[in-house]
Amino acid sequence: MTSGEDPAGRRAGLDAAMERERAWPAGSPWVREAFAAVPRDAFAPGRLWRWDGRAYLPVDRAADPEGWAGELFTGVHDAAVTQVRGGLPSSSLSAPAVVTDMLDSLRLEPGHRVWDIGTGQGWTAALAASRTGPGRVVSTEVDAGLADFARGRLAAAGLDVQVVTGDASGGGLPGGGQVDRLHATYAVEAVPWAWVEAVRPGGRLVYPWGRLGHVALTVADDGKSATGWVQGLAQFMADRHGPAPTPTGRAAYTAVRGTADPDTERLLTRDLAPLESDWDLLFALRVAVPDAVLLTGRDEDGVNAWLHDGDRSWAALTARGDGTVTVYQGGPRRIGDDIATAWDEWEGLGRPDRYDYGITVTPDAQWAWQAGPDGPRWPITQPTPARS
Repeated sequence: MTSGEDPAGRRAGLDAAMERERAWPAGSPWVREAFAAVPRDAFAPGRLWRWDGRAYLPVDRAADPEGWAGELFTGVHDAAVTQVRGGLPSSSLSAPAVVTDMLDSLRLEPGHRVWDIGTGQGWTAALAASRTGPGRVVSTEVDAGLADFARGRLAAAGLDVQVVTGDASGGGLPGGGQVDRLHATYAVEAVPWAWVEAVRPGGRLVYPWGRLGHVALTVADDGKSATGWVQGLAQFMADRHGPAPTPTGRAAYTAVRGTADPDTERLLTRDLAPLESDWDLLFALRVAVPDAVLLTGRDEDGVNAWLHDGDRSWAALTARGDGTVTVYQGGPRRIGDDIATAWDEWEGLGRPDRYDYGITVTPDAQWAWQAGPDGPRWPITQPTPARS
């Protein structure tokens, strides 16, 4: 038997790797037990997808069991791509360490009623059901094919989970009423108010926020708001019915810049090296200037940066080798100045880390904040228009 045909061995390896990485949540020991009871591979389709540096290529279990298992058990911080559309991933089995972190943040207890949004292959719904009990989890999936797949895998695992085909972004809990916990598996920039209304006062929502990480909100006693802290960092699949994500990469910057000369040019005294690796800074810039796409590169003069907003505004920050940077900007806004101002603001706040931020949601507005709900804040705008 090859290691690709030995799921028990692979599972044991994953468990040990999670232990080494200290990824098992000490406050939620049930999560480790659930991983053993409803293993990830039991919810994986026979075809996974591997990035070869240029495109996603299929890896079929029947033809290449070793390669398939390698994609599924790559590492505790790696997702396994399960569906590709238009050359881009559209569904995945989330990274094990991220799943454990989100379930820990959810604070699930036996008997809780849960709304799982974004069923995918059904694995997170299965993990939740193993904790809450039969008939306590309802899961919504917009893709009919994925919903059918998940129903089959959940039934095979002997779990009583209701899977509903539909779009959860624009509506409330299937069947009405309220749940104790809401768990979303795809990223949204802004939380649909219907999600908050679906959770009882005192209940929790855990969801991926944009390209930043995941947040846990607690619904206020009067049900008129929800607030909570950033819990962890990871990238997630985006809402399929939200706006298309802003393109990244050098080609996207070039497309926005075009061939026009810069509108402005100025000198800035700044070392751009933190833009390569300071994740707390990058998080703060993303909060303050959410539509900015950042690229970096290094030459003999230091680190350079290129910015754009996916529309018409751009900036190029070119290191001069003497501790200064030339800032070239074009378009209707000065996105380079926006980033420099946000950077200064972050430093003025004492360089807070990513876990010092949170979010408040009300029926009419939502915003990110730092140090507490009454601290500095930045508005969160629901992106429009939605994709059809």
